[in-house]
Amino acid sequence: MLIQFLAAAGVLAVLTMVPGPDMAVVTKRAVSSGWQDGLRTVGGITVGLLIWGVLSVAGLTAVLAASATAYTVVKLAGAAYLVFLGVQALVHSRGAQAQAVDMPPAAPVGNPWRTGLVSNVFNPKIAVFYTGLLPTLAPSGLSPHTGMALLVLIHAVLTAVWLGGYVMLLARARIFFQKPAVRRGMDRVTGAVLIGFGLKVATTQP
Repeated sequence: MLIQFLAAAGVLAVLTMVPGPDMAVVTKRAVSSGWQDGLRTVGGITVGLLIWGVLSVAGLTAVLAASATAYTVVKLAGAAYLVFLGVQALVHSRGAQAQAVDMPPAAPVGNPWRTGLVSNVFNPKIAVFYTGLLPTLAPSGLSPHTGMALLVLIHAVLTAVWLGGYVMLLARARIFFQKPAVRRGMDRVTGAVLIGFGLKVATTQP
């Protein structure tokens, strides 16, 4: 069973490190508002994963994955939110004024924890991932619910560690990212990436 858990953790680790909407949201928040807000955003994303995990264990995500209407509603809501965040970043990049390198980060817009939570909760791919892949990774020596719950916890921890480490890496390059031209460029890049992810989410099928 230990070998099965290690294999499952390896698969989850690889999937966690693949860039996606969560990383784009964290990048936008950490660069524009500082590492503290970046970590709060990671916290919201992690809670979102735990919510999906609870729904998965309860069997509710299977209903979402099987219902085309429910999946479409969540998908479009999540896509709209990602596009909104992307547009917000682009608008911010155009209106940003030149600042000195040693000035503190700009005041955050909105609650970072809520930003991470909402972006993750409205990602229907998590529901499909949890109902389609996790059951195949669950160790055979445990009950399905126990195995799924442990894998969800492992995935949440891996996500928090990976994205948290990424935020701290950005913090170490704070002076570079505080340069006005770099910040405007990052806002434009992350804004375009978020809009791209939003459009991708809107057009994908379960």
